[in-house]
Amino acid sequence: MKSIQLKETFNVSPEILYNTWLDSKAHTEMTGSQAVCSSETNGNFSAWEGYITGFNISLEPNNKIVQSWRTTEFSESDKDSELIIQISATKEGSLLTLIHSNIPEGQSDYENGWIEHYFKPMKQYFQKTKRLK
Repeated sequence: MKSIQLKETFNVSPEILYNTWLDSKAHTEMTGSQAVCSSETNGNFSAWEGYITGFNISLEPNNKIVQSWRTTEFSESDKDSELIIQISATKEGSLLTLIHSNIPEGQSDYENGWIEHYFKPMKQYFQKTKRLK
């Protein structure tokens, strides 16, 4: 099993970052790909047109999101991986720490995937919307 940890800053409040991650319309706009999200514990989600699926294990508003996570590349025998999104306030907005653990061996380069398909589009989305509050 593999784990990765990434950190990135965004020019929005922790509340905006948290709510955007868990809102279907905003998540879709943020990444540029279809997402269906839930802001409820045990609520199911999918992103990237069904490539990613899972459910919310625990939610701490504006602070932490823990999700059970898998892609269509996982085999049926693979257990779900765990995604932890920690959000903390900074002078400029928010620091997002992403911890993705329990990734089955032989999977795609998820580290690069998070940067290319999430962090880069998120930077553009929040810059474009200029949503600071």
